[in-house]
Amino acid sequence: MSIITRRGIRYMPRLDAAKVSAALLEKGQNRVIDASLTLIRERAKLKGELVRALGGAKATSTLLGVPLGHNSSFLQGPAFAPPRIREAIWCGSTNSTTEEGKELQDARVLTDVGDVPIQEIRDCGVDDHRLMNVIGESVKLVMEEDPLCPLVLGGDHSISFPVIRAVSEKLGGPVDVLHLDAHPDNYDAFEGNIYSHASSFARVMEGDYVRRLLQVGIRSITAEGRAQAKKFGVEQYEMRTFSRDRPFLENLKLGEGVKGVYISIDVDCLDPAFAPGVSHIEPGGLSFRDVLNILHNLQGAVVAGDVVEFNPQRDTVDGMTAMVAAKLVRELAAKISK
Repeated sequence: MSIITRRGIRYMPRLDAAKVSAALLEKGQNRVIDASLTLIRERAKLKGELVRALGGAKATSTLLGVPLGHNSSFLQGPAFAPPRIREAIWCGSTNSTTEEGKELQDARVLTDVGDVPIQEIRDCGVDDHRLMNVIGESVKLVMEEDPLCPLVLGGDHSISFPVIRAVSEKLGGPVDVLHLDAHPDNYDAFEGNIYSHASSFARVMEGDYVRRLLQVGIRSITAEGRAQAKKFGVEQYEMRTFSRDRPFLENLKLGEGVKGVYISIDVDCLDPAFAPGVSHIEPGGLSFRDVLNILHNLQGAVVAGDVVEFNPQRDTVDGMTAMVAAKLVRELAAKISK
């Protein structure tokens, strides 16, 4: 039997797990997981059918929310981000056209299959190992419906591991990853948690999911972070040398010889002047235009991506960072869709 965890069971605070049948609890957890995956499957199937009926799309960016925040090492506010990002995407203060001219109201460019019900699953006592598998299976369900391509809304950065793993497994080979972040997120097990948001790229690089990992915007890194990068052959571009590295980073060519490019954007890659609503405020970051230049000029087939670590609980009153995160999603959606 699997180990029963009490973590996340809120409606039974006095439960003595030792006196509950492991088989009974696991059977109930499996029902909840199956129901959650069924919801994603059926929504993806419907959206795929609609996009195919419209015709002409080779790749459609498909929003999948993963409202997970408990693997954050400081604040857990990113769990509340997906609905705030969606609200900002469709805010009436701006139009629905991306900078490169794609119309987001066209379902062939952008569609949405809703959220993985993370808290509902955790409230049943499902542990992180199984939860990561649920996230990965949800991503694969989206990818089963041609031409849908997952664009995941976090959530903390721990979600990138199961998403990248699922994308690589579904495509049948490794991808190149462009990771924009203030931190390398490559601790072996930060604070003893192998699924910490600070350990996601260690998990990614342990498998055969990635050929090249480029980390851009780094400005908070320890000796372990540098050692891990060397161990896994990660290409790190720190902010202290950004002016020197800019010509290269604004003309990247990725994805040739592998299954495509995955882009992971941690909102704290940006200087806090542009995005104050993050858990880990780290001055000296990228400007918003720096990020868009890197994204717009990238040559390569972008097959999936995520935008993570927006924390609505630290945003400004007028929702400035929500709009920033939303525009990152909009421009990434345009990059994925074809």
